[in-house]
Amino acid sequence: MTANDRDAMNRTRPLINALPGEPAPYYLASGEGQRYEVDGQLWTVIARPADTGELFDAAFILGPRGAGAPFHSLAEHQRTYHVFEGSVQFWLPGRSRVLTQGDSIHVPPGVPVAYRILGHGSRILFFSAPGGALDVLLDDDALAQARVEAHMYTAGGNAASEQLVLPRGARRHTDEPFTPATDDWDDTLPDGIEPYFLRAMTGERLDWPDTIQTFNARGRNTGGRYFSVLSSAAPQPYFIRHFHQRHTENFFCMSGRIWVYVNGEEVLLTPGDFVHAPAGTIHTFAIERHGTRLLGMLTSDIFEPFFEVTGDPTNEHIYTEGLITPEVFQQRLIANAADLDLVVVGPPPTRTRALDL
Repeated sequence: MTANDRDAMNRTRPLINALPGEPAPYYLASGEGQRYEVDGQLWTVIARPADTGELFDAAFILGPRGAGAPFHSLAEHQRTYHVFEGSVQFWLPGRSRVLTQGDSIHVPPGVPVAYRILGHGSRILFFSAPGGALDVLLDDDALAQARVEAHMYTAGGNAASEQLVLPRGARRHTDEPFTPATDDWDDTLPDGIEPYFLRAMTGERLDWPDTIQTFNARGRNTGGRYFSVLSSAAPQPYFIRHFHQRHTENFFCMSGRIWVYVNGEEVLLTPGDFVHAPAGTIHTFAIERHGTRLLGMLTSDIFEPFFEVTGDPTNEHIYTEGLITPEVFQQRLIANAADLDLVVVGPPPTRTRALDL
């Protein structure tokens, strides 16, 4: 990033409820984005390669019981599926799990995956890197008629048609058996790039001030393309204003309320809302409600050490209020700042919106 690029991004106000078509900060309320209804499912595209500098694309999948996708693989893309609401059965070769809110599945390039929605109104976050997995929705003339203005799939629609949303270049795997689901307690990350399931609020965990930071995926699991961290937190004020020069940060509210400061603007995130903050975006966030869960998807993985040097490993699954003081956190941050992709530009901002909340 050149100085001119950085300065321009520092000044770019976030676009609200629209996709920018270029790498720029933006906010989407739950349900906003480009929407397509295919095979009984509503796909809401919230990030395209044009919006992310080709780093990734992402969509929410909303559907009724019985909708899904057959076994298929992508040769070039690392994928993560997070269940935001409801229940969904996923299959990997020889394995199957029923996943519920907060559970996830991580699929490397070349590995077949399938899913079937089990609960009406279930919602899944689809995240894929690099970008391009959703081009079949964005560019395929055959699916142009699937573009809709509605924010809900059609009532009584066909949940098992032959019109399938499979990413461009996907390979069908018709010989993979749909094995019965087991209830294994998948709570650890593998050592390398391999497919795995992960239950909510498990994985590699760190204590922070009034927060548990949980790695759902690390760079070693994604080929360095991204990592995923879930922050489960009590109310806390804004962190210092800062930006990153070499990575993009993406904020998803899974529960509670989160204020995000983006280049001078404040936006409030409630469940399902999303903020994209590319490199150079001045940002910070504050937690507004007890038990808030904030999912971060960061591309690439270069910011992983930030969490390790500022937190303490723990076996707990929930935070303890007051366990780590903010002063200790700040000391660790200052001591390691030179090695982190974090440029401090000023003190925490002052809340200006909805002060009665």
